[in-house]
Formats: sequence, structure tokens, C-alpha cells
Amino acid sequence: MKIITRTDDLASFCHRAKNHPYITVDTEFLRERTYYSKLCLVQVAYPGDDDDSAVLIDPLADGLSLDPLMELFKDTDVVKVFHAARQDLEIFYIDHGVIPEPLFDTQVAAMVCGFGEQVGYETLVKRIAKSSLDKSSRFTDWSRRPLTDAQQKYALADVTHLRQIYEYLNKKLKSSKRDRWVQEELAILTDPETYITRPDQAWRRIKTRTNSTRFLGIVRELARFREDYAQKRNIPRNRVFKDDALVELASTKPQNMEDLGRSRLLLREARKGDIADGILAAVKAGLDCPKDKLPEVKNDRDKLNVNPALADLLRVLLKAKTESSGVASKLIAPASDLDAIAAGMRNVPALSGWRYEVFGEDALKLCKGEIALGANGSSVEVIELEDD
Repeated sequence: MKIITRTDDLASFCHRAKNHPYITVDTEFLRERTYYSKLCLVQVAYPGDDDDSAVLIDPLADGLSLDPLMELFKDTDVVKVFHAARQDLEIFYIDHGVIPEPLFDTQVAAMVCGFGEQVGYETLVKRIAKSSLDKSSRFTDWSRRPLTDAQQKYALADVTHLRQIYEYLNKKLKSSKRDRWVQEELAILTDPETYITRPDQAWRRIKTRTNSTRFLGIVRELARFREDYAQKRNIPRNRVFKDDALVELASTKPQNMEDLGRSRLLLREARKGDIADGILAAVKAGLDCPKDKLPEVKNDRDKLNVNPALADLLRVLLKAKTESSGVASKLIAPASDLDAIAAGMRNVPALSGWRYEVFGEDALKLCKGEIALGANGSSVEVIELEDD
């Protein structure tokens, strides 16, 4: 197997690859000690079974530029095939400002093709490629050099089997006319906003048990400070302070170092220096924030006026649609969407795009009393009701 460590060798490989309809791509990276992922290896293959059709690219090699690979990623005549692409795409966008297009994600395609929700690569290798993977190198340190033979074999298998998986799924999608469904699902992966974490929006990820706008205002400022601090120093946000400590700080509202010292959950390093100063400044900003600038409390779906009988009927309908379409139920409509529909909400994903065709149209008819559900042996069928 070949490890590319020189830019001219990479350019030569990419020149050959662009003459093929697709390439398969995977990465190995580390993120335990940094905010942003550290790219350690890129695996790429194009159709074929010769030794030159699949390579390992070492981004840690001195003098190697990934520019030829980025140019290949921009070539719209070549489909870029990944499995569970989000983290890989984030690395390429953050490091190089490039999102490979056109994109094909075999995990998304497999869900649409009836392989279940978030199916793993190993499962697809077994079921489609009729092979197995040696996963012993999965959690190794990919930044260490030289790479072992086991690491190289493991890494290369992530793109060689992917060729057969892609060709199988792509053919299946086209024959079932569901390729458009996959493209709808991939829209979020090809949107640069997916990979940008804005400090002023970081508070939305924090789980709290209160809807007090003042409390949320403090949470927002603390989360903003933490995200900004972590990004600038490229350290994990939990190394600054963890979510439970953030919620505690928003509740206790420390005003000085003495107050900060009473925290039960704050890391020792966060009780002094720049982090401590930042915490106190964030709490003050949250307390001083004008009422009209505090975060808006959105309606919680758990508190919606859900019609329980209708919600149960929607679940039965979803089960019937899942069985007839072969698509995982959670991909069509999670439980939260069903409850929202039963509460009268209509701006939910289950009622748009391909989901509307599969489930949403009949879901709305069920809500309006235009259809009924009937048992037919072990299956459920939809019954159109005639107007009086």
C-alpha cells in the first residue's frame, strides 16, 4: 500500500482520480486535546483493484500540501463518497474552506434504502461487500509515526470496501427513484453554516431546567465566553469548564473571586486567572443585560397541548409507512414531530420534502379525519373515507 508524503505524488494521484466518476474518502484525526480536529491521515480510492487505485495521504509529512486534493474535491464531475461524512467535512471546511461536491454519504443512503437508522460502516461491509473489518486499530494514536501495518490496513479498508457499497446503494437508489431523497438529506452537510460554531449561539446546546430569561441570559454569556476562549486557544470547551459547572454558575451568580471559590463543580484551573475573570465578567454581563435583549424562551414541545389519541394514531400510521417504504421510522419522523403534529403544529420536517410524500400527506389527512386506519392481518392499511 502506498503512503503519499510528497505534493507531486499527490498531484499525480489526483490527476488519475479525476478521470473516474467517483472517489471514496475517509479521514483519521484526533480531537481529545483540541477544540478543532487535528487531521492525521486521509484515505482516498477510485474505482479499480490495482495497487495505485487506493492510497493513504499523510498530512503530517513535512512539505506536503493538500491543495491537489482540494482541487479534486472541487471537481464537480467526480462524486465524493463518504460514510458518516459530517466530521470529515468539518475538517476540510475548517482547515481549507472546501466542502467536497457533489457529495454522497453511504450512511444516509443506507437509511433511505432500508438498512436502519445510522447504520455503521462495518455493518454495510458485512451485508453488501460480504467481508469483515479488523477494528483493532480504531482507537490508536493516528498522529504517531511511523504508522503500523495494522493501522495502514485498517485505514485503507475504510475506502476500498466503500467503493462496492457506493455502487450498490447508488444503483438501488436510482432504481427506486429515491436518489432525490438522499440529496435532500445531504443539504445540511453541504451547508457551510453546519460547521461554524458561533460563540453567541453556543448557549442553545446547554440543557437547563428553567426558562427564566435572566437565568438564560447568564447562561448565554457564560457559554459565549467559554466558546470564544476555547476557540482562540484551540482547547476542548470542557477544559475551560463543563456544562454542569456552567449551569451552577448561572444559578449562583458569583460576583467576586470569593464567590467563585465556593463553586462545587468548577475546575481548579478555572478559579483563577483569565478564566475566572471571564466568568465574573460573563455573569455581570448577563445580570446587566436589558430585559428586551435577554434570550427568548421558545415553546417547549413537551408542554404543547398534544392530543394523545391522535398522537397514538400517528404512531400507528408511521409504523405502517415504515414497513411499506423500508425507511427507518426515526428518519421519517421522530416522536417529537408526531407530538407536534398532534398538537396542531405544521412547521415540522415530517411534513415537507420526501417525508411528506412518504408520511406527511397521510398524516395531515388523518388529522383532518379524511382517512382511517384498519387492521389487515398483521399489517395496518390506510382507508380513504368518503365525504358525507
